[in-house]
Amino acid sequence: MKTMNAADVRRDFAASWVVFLVALPLCVGIAVASGVPAELGLVTGIVGGLVAGVLPGSSLQVSGPAAGLTVLVFEAVHEHGLSALGAMVLATGLCQLLLGTLGWGRWFRAISVSVVEGMLTGIGLVLIAGQLYSVTGAAAPDSGPAKIAGLPGMLADAVTSAEARASLLLGAGTIAVLVLWPRLPARVRALPGPLAAVALATAVALLFGLPVAEVRVSGLLAAVQPPGLVDVGRLLDPGLLGTVLAFTLIASAESLFSAAAVDRLHNGPRTHYNRELMAQGAGNTVCGLLGALPMTAVIVRSSANVQAGARTRLSRVLHGVWLLLFAVLLPQALTLIPLPALAAVLVHAGFKLIPARQMVELWRERRGEVLILVVTAVSIVLVSMFEGVLIGLVLAVVKAAWEASQVRLDVTDTGTGPIHVHLSGNATFLRLPKILDSLEALPPGRPVALDLSGLHHLDHACRTALESWSARYRAEGVEPVTIG
Repeated sequence: MKTMNAADVRRDFAASWVVFLVALPLCVGIAVASGVPAELGLVTGIVGGLVAGVLPGSSLQVSGPAAGLTVLVFEAVHEHGLSALGAMVLATGLCQLLLGTLGWGRWFRAISVSVVEGMLTGIGLVLIAGQLYSVTGAAAPDSGPAKIAGLPGMLADAVTSAEARASLLLGAGTIAVLVLWPRLPARVRALPGPLAAVALATAVALLFGLPVAEVRVSGLLAAVQPPGLVDVGRLLDPGLLGTVLAFTLIASAESLFSAAAVDRLHNGPRTHYNRELMAQGAGNTVCGLLGALPMTAVIVRSSANVQAGARTRLSRVLHGVWLLLFAVLLPQALTLIPLPALAAVLVHAGFKLIPARQMVELWRERRGEVLILVVTAVSIVLVSMFEGVLIGLVLAVVKAAWEASQVRLDVTDTGTGPIHVHLSGNATFLRLPKILDSLEALPPGRPVALDLSGLHHLDHACRTALESWSARYRAEGVEPVTIG
């Protein structure tokens, strides 16, 4: 931590309260949406401040439960049970520590931005679809396609039920506050939008006695369930291992992309990516030992921290202290919060995960990147998070290989003498059909001088194919064929 003066302490103290007020409703809402006790969201936020917050890496970004992992956590808890969550998060943290130690943190920066944005888009769509059911108090179907297909029926049913109508109107009002909040005067916006929206919804529900569901709490110590040896042993299950890999990939990529974004917001020390990955790993290891939600760096809280004037890591550590004090001293205050309001906050967060502006810019400049983004997002909605991200990564690699395989074939035929064929660029198997089609289209019975001196790269498949073509050409009695 850099040397602090009194001015830094004052700024960080004030910023920590802003981050705390932003984080509080998000921690609770993400936990509820993930299908776990609300207190576990607070635990992850506390660990994000008190553990990851004190470690080196990125000085100003804030960690805690992330909306981007909500869908995957819900699926994991639904399939494997809450008792297995701690073991999976623990294994995720240990994987991140290992990757950071090996210096792999910087390699996460090489993941295609289109894949990450496609991942966030897919998560956002599934999150929106699932939380719209919670806004009306209805039970959401299990799969992404079923959630989307069932929305019209869910809304139709909501119109005929007084309780569902009340929940829907409360949720819609919460979203309206969130959308309009940035347009209000600066004095009003000093209170974070998510907190203001949830507070207003809570006041309305209490004032009018609305028949809506509220957050249930059992106490911080009762919610914490460290994984047992049986849960750790279940990590040998391929299904749990796949979830751990997904947690590791997505949490690490989201954290390090967030770090890069936060670095653009301030002029302070830059992020050390391997150290930041290890800080995230340490945080997730502690979260796993406590049976809490997985942790990532979160751009919403991080940008609020920077905009509030934070200068050092003290602000994010203090935000963890405030979360801990709230969870210990005022847990029953959570029971006043209506669930439709928290669901509405996550619907709004889901929309913010969809990079609409970036998609428009990419469509103008690089439409192939938009294809990767869309396919990744659709795969996540139709299949699952893990498979969707893998499909996106494969597409990104194929696209990069295709673009790297640019080859030019120039044919010079003066009408007499040999036909000169000059190849330049990178000849790989991806361009082999084009090369062979061009060679086989040459006039028959004429000698050919094939010049390969302009190639930067000639892979084994192309070399073998060119040698085979040359042998066939000679077999027809045509000489000479020269391979330069």
